[in-house]
Amino acid sequence: MSGAGRHRRRIRIALPVSAAGVAVAVAAALLTTSAEAATPLPQPSVEPATSSPSAAELERRLATAIAGDDAAGQAPAKASYAAGTTEQGIDPKIIGGTTTTIASAPWMAQLWYGDDKGTADTADDVGFFCGGAVVAPTKILTAAHCVAGYDWHRNGLVITGTAQLPSVDDQGYITDLHGGAITGVWRQWHHSSYRSSTLDADLAVLTLPYAVKATPIRMTTAGDTASYAAGTSAKVYGWGRTSSTHDYISETLKTATLPVQSDSTCTTAYGSWFIKGHMVCAGTPATGSDEGTTTACNGDSGGPLVVNNRIVGIVSWGVEDCVAAGAYSVFTKVTTYVGAAYPRVDDTNFDGDHRGDLWLRSASTDTGYSRYSRGTSFVAGENWGYWAGVNSVVQADLDRDGYQDLVYRRSSDGDVFWAHYVVSSNSWVTQRIADNWKTRTRILVPGDVTGDYLPDLLSVDSAGALWIYPGKGNGTFATRVQFGTGWNQYNALKGQGDFTGDGRTDLIARNASNGYVYLYKGTGKATGAFTSRIKVTTWSSSTYNTLVTVGDVSGDGRADLLARTPGGTLYLYRGTGNATSEFFATRVSVGTYFKGYDILA
Repeated sequence: MSGAGRHRRRIRIALPVSAAGVAVAVAAALLTTSAEAATPLPQPSVEPATSSPSAAELERRLATAIAGDDAAGQAPAKASYAAGTTEQGIDPKIIGGTTTTIASAPWMAQLWYGDDKGTADTADDVGFFCGGAVVAPTKILTAAHCVAGYDWHRNGLVITGTAQLPSVDDQGYITDLHGGAITGVWRQWHHSSYRSSTLDADLAVLTLPYAVKATPIRMTTAGDTASYAAGTSAKVYGWGRTSSTHDYISETLKTATLPVQSDSTCTTAYGSWFIKGHMVCAGTPATGSDEGTTTACNGDSGGPLVVNNRIVGIVSWGVEDCVAAGAYSVFTKVTTYVGAAYPRVDDTNFDGDHRGDLWLRSASTDTGYSRYSRGTSFVAGENWGYWAGVNSVVQADLDRDGYQDLVYRRSSDGDVFWAHYVVSSNSWVTQRIADNWKTRTRILVPGDVTGDYLPDLLSVDSAGALWIYPGKGNGTFATRVQFGTGWNQYNALKGQGDFTGDGRTDLIARNASNGYVYLYKGTGKATGAFTSRIKVTTWSSSTYNTLVTVGDVSGDGRADLLARTPGGTLYLYRGTGNATSEFFATRVSVGTYFKGYDILA
């Protein structure tokens, strides 16, 4: 695919070649419209995570990135696949594809990195380009080699909502974003097992300071095998090189259809550099030239490989110049890593550092507080003011804007409210979302239960039925779905995230009579949302009088469990991510001062 436009971008990405519902009774209705607001309870001030760069600063970074000719994730040379060469690189590209529109791929994102080092000398500048995909309103999925070792908060930017690369004039000034939205990057994460020498675990997530309007695309689920069957038709998207004979990347978004290849085919082509289970290759064998070759190429790094509207792969590596005879494009196998990536897609917390924080209310003063996790302890956060007249509080992010919300129930009438921060007005809005839930015995927002990447609301009614209210991402809900009965046998029902490492939201429940603690593994489906329970341990109320789930407290990408003794000691049980047993590690005390709080959420 030839590049178009006056100012063609040159990109060199050199990486090692061989590594390379049903109506509800009026007395217990869930409101599905923007209902009356409660008299707002106090909320703390929010420092927009943001400290978002100015437009001028973002344009400066963009200009540096466009002018750059650097390689993302430069790694040592490895043994060559193509004979007769002395220096190779894993070449993340689309050659042989077709032009597409942003309407066809609204989730595509451009990732630009521009670091001018603060000097007058441009020789030390670092600038490069990668692709990515919007997987939640503030989350971009991309390749680890585009992220690891770079400070994206300080030097990076993301453009969404356009199929065109930015236009620049002869002096390098940005003249047109072609309708795209530009934003900085708040924080970054890449898989802890990523190795630049092999491009193993080549997966990363960038978190944006503001939600973007782009329609997200979902990752595939754990255990997906159908998408990787040999011959499956997959689509790759990107702005990468369009020819093996020059370094120019495409001005417009391209796509190509590639057949997925078997592991044995990929191993035959690449030997030990292809890591079965961690990687997938796709395409027909390259011909040795542009003619007859369809492949990803330099500049496509981090872009998605899509099957049935799910991301199954991330552009990772290939042969240098992309068209060596017999070569295939190699992608990160997303099903293997979704258990690690999902917590990064749903990792909202009060201070924005990837670790789950606590919200507490003093029993003596009715004052609300937040306390920030530091991994194995909590430090003072903010004073939330006077929170009397409330008997249930749950942390949530119903609108997936990256800022922590609270869902709480008023004691007097049982009405449930959603308090959420609105970035554009720098203010809190409180909205009633359920009417007269006095008799509901449990209310929780564990995350995405139904598999659509939108947080859902769960409650248990007085008869013991568990109801799932599928979230719409804006504080309203679709028709409720019942999941069984008998849930009032539990004196605790908790959940925030994935306890088993499969990328699906789970629940923890404790039986009131015998103290048995059970795990209900999520299925990611609205109907049949959880599997049969698995006994985890036995904790009576005299052992722990409160169980708390606020997500990933330790920051390791796994959901954790907190448990408080009657004496006030709070213990952290770190999630192991194991799917069958030993779900939590040995407990660690995170403080002995929690007795005086009557709500911990």
